[in-house]
Amino acid sequence: MKAFKLPDHFLLGSATAATQIEGGDKNNSWYNWCEKGHIKDRSTCLRANDHWNRYKEDIALMEKLNHKVYRMGLEWSRIEPQEGRFDDEAIAHYRDEITLLLEKGIKPLVTLHHFTNPLWLERMGGFEDKSVVWYFERYVKYVVERLGDLVSEYITINEPNVYATLGYYFGVWPPGVKSIKRLLKVYRNMALCHITAYKLIHKIRKDNDFPGKTMVGVANHVRIFDPYNKYNPLDILAAKIMDYLFQGSLTKSMATGFLRPPVGLGAPKGGGRYFDFIGINYYTRDSIRFKGFRNEVMPGTPRNDLNWEIYPRGLYRICKKYYRLFTAPIWITENGTCDGEDRFRSRFIYDHLYEISKLCKEGIPVERYYHWTLMDNFEWVEGESARFGLYHVDYDTQVRTLRKSGRFYGEICKRLEVTDDMIDMYLKD
Repeated sequence: MKAFKLPDHFLLGSATAATQIEGGDKNNSWYNWCEKGHIKDRSTCLRANDHWNRYKEDIALMEKLNHKVYRMGLEWSRIEPQEGRFDDEAIAHYRDEITLLLEKGIKPLVTLHHFTNPLWLERMGGFEDKSVVWYFERYVKYVVERLGDLVSEYITINEPNVYATLGYYFGVWPPGVKSIKRLLKVYRNMALCHITAYKLIHKIRKDNDFPGKTMVGVANHVRIFDPYNKYNPLDILAAKIMDYLFQGSLTKSMATGFLRPPVGLGAPKGGGRYFDFIGINYYTRDSIRFKGFRNEVMPGTPRNDLNWEIYPRGLYRICKKYYRLFTAPIWITENGTCDGEDRFRSRFIYDHLYEISKLCKEGIPVERYYHWTLMDNFEWVEGESARFGLYHVDYDTQVRTLRKSGRFYGEICKRLEVTDDMIDMYLKD
């Protein structure tokens, strides 16, 4: 392990999602999914981290770790609890939270949709129904007009490919559908929602002369798809097909407005450049076999608690690839690992930030890193059992306890470097 520095302008922080931390909301699609018994450990997002009531405490945790940026989510079901009826108290709550962040010197990046729908929208078909483009536009308009003086940076949609494939192909997330035809409708509508929202956010902020540079993008879930056998031409082909179907076609469609098959054809909302930064959520690599198009884990590689391969080099490869494609600043909008005993998270952070430091030296403009996540939270179908946090959470008492990896990350946030002394303290047994 070598010491390294990050650029002076580099910004570090963490990322969360509203449903995973707020608690107390029964009006969203994931609460309904929990009630149907689909969560592995039988926990529920109704409890989560009680962040809705404890946000001041949690912002203090960010401040303790020297965060300069924070990616936070809004809960659509709180803001528009019934179709066409907006809750001014809910948006006022988010204003209070964002104002406190700014007072602490932490810049918010606001996610408008992170996997959950209001129940009224879910019952109407969610992102499967083409009317969602209009409903999403109306929701975005309400939010940006009321937060635009505080927030200049937005993620329109988080990981649209994950939302679509797990909900409409594998059927393990709400609404629990297994249909390629319906999956492709969701892909198309999410692309159109993003393009519409991108243009709208820029227009609202310009028309109102809101302060700050407007930055809008998608948090793209991007994986490395490598052939299981790099000498097998069929495995090589399978890996390329998997990459294109899972992320390539959708990412390019949302970025340019020109829909690629199987997402669609043409440019129904007009072609253009619908991103101000390249948002990358990176976690792991999949090894692909042609036979059965199976996703596997490369033998002999390190794994986290969810059996995901830990492959830091993949972050370097993805950033190089997507910068060549889109030529824009890169923000790592999520990167982290499931490590309940905090055995390897410090090394995970070191290895991935080291790859970023190499990219920066090569002139690739990686500007930000949002660690997933600030504290253990409700991790979708894994429930409370999958622990990604810099802070350990006792869900019964809601006590947050800083992990050793959290101390390490907080020091990196402060110093923008990893020194030999830090390696001795945090990374050697």
